[in-house]
Amino acid sequence: MFEAQSQTELEELMKDNVEFRQLYYRHKELDRKVLNAELGVLPVDETTLSQMKREKLHAKDRLTSMYDALQH
Repeated sequence: MFEAQSQTELEELMKDNVEFRQLYYRHKELDRKVLNAELGVLPVDETTLSQMKREKLHAKDRLTSMYDALQH
C-alpha cells in the first residue's frame, strides 16, 4: 500500500497525523494477520478471516481518502 509514494513522504504524513499513523499500522497488522491466516499459520475461522479482510479494506479506503485530502 502506498508503494508509489516515497518513504519520506509517508514518514512526514505519519509524523504529522496521528490518525493516519495509527490507521496505517493497523492496516499493516491486519495485512500480516490475513496473510498468516491464509497460509494456515494463524488459526482463525472463516467468519473471523472475513471480518479481518473487511476491516483491512475499510482501513485502506480510509487511508486513501485521508491521503488524498492531505495532498490537496
